Amino acid sequence: MIADILADTKSRMDRAVEAAKEDFSTVRTGRANPQLFQKVMVEYYGTPTPLAQLASLNAVEARTLVVTPYDKSALRGIEQAIRDMPNLGANPTNDGNLIRITMPELTAERRKEYVKLVKSKGEDAKVHVRGIRRKSKDELDALKGEVSDDDLARAEKELDGITKTHVDLIDEALKRKEAELLEV
Repeated sequence: MIADILADTKSRMDRAVEAAKEDFSTVRTGRANPQLFQKVMVEYYGTPTPLAQLASLNAVEARTLVVTPYDKSALRGIEQAIRDMPNLGANPTNDGNLIRITMPELTAERRKEYVKLVKSKGEDAKVHVRGIRRKSKDELDALKGEVSDDDLARAEKELDGITKTHVDLIDEALKRKEAELLEV
């Protein structure tokens, strides 16, 4: 029973760390990267649809992306969704067949803003991991009459170790992203 709770906790924390890394990848650096547009939702026939389902994204140069829609009628919606996306600073140009996005150079001030944003996202991810820990601790406490106190103490110690490992993984990913953002 304890092993099941700990295994479930570990897998949920692993998913939380992966989600944090994906979230970090959506914050742009000096290079154009299709992952920046992962979370862009386009209004397509009245339904918010992920950009990746409506178009292909290709990095043609260091700071230029080309968006080729599968359906030409979605061009305007895609262009508007990209323009409205916060934290990108991208200005798309539409030539009737595809959309070119040239990413502006990052100023030192803008880089610092992105670092703050990434730190905020990292803190949110750590709070999520701690929430998973709290829920698992409650599940362990519910077993109090069924298993020995020594087993519970051992399980709590292991739970703390799993939590620390995952928080450290988030911190490590945060440091890498911060270094990438501050790199000129």
